[in-house]
Amino acid sequence: MDKSPPHSLERRVFELRVWEVLDTVLDPEIPVLSIVDLGIVRSVQVADDGAVEIGVSPTYSGCPATEVIRAHIEEALERNGMTPYRVRDVLSPPWSSDWITAAGREKLLAYGIAPPEYSVSKPRHLLSALRIACPRCKSEDTELVSEFGSTPCKSLRRCRTCLEPFEQFKCI
Repeated sequence: MDKSPPHSLERRVFELRVWEVLDTVLDPEIPVLSIVDLGIVRSVQVADDGAVEIGVSPTYSGCPATEVIRAHIEEALERNGMTPYRVRDVLSPPWSSDWITAAGREKLLAYGIAPPEYSVSKPRHLLSALRIACPRCKSEDTELVSEFGSTPCKSLRRCRTCLEPFEQFKCI
């Protein structure tokens, strides 16, 4: 890449190509979601010095996948000749499960993980019992087994209809 594209249109086209590359980087804990689906890529822009700047938010403070994701981003950028680059952490505002894309929610469901049902920006659901549908049979007759599933951002539930256990991505 020319280190400093002269026109804003060229920059924008290149930034869109970077987004496409980032959409191929899978979350290491939920390998059906890209980091774009997950909503953790906050920004992509070409700086005045020609470097690609990527802003990324962890799903929560101390998430063990953060460094793996960073390495996968760097590998994807290098593999596609998108150098130089800078990957920076964006901590404010903190990531929210509201940022999971509609496509990401569908992928979670197809994978057998109930996507977040409610928006954290409208916490009225906290005042009533959650009715989480089973991703397999769609029954809402489910129960919480454990607040924590295979990762802290998921809980473990069981369907009382089909008796299958499943994880639910928490509203964070």
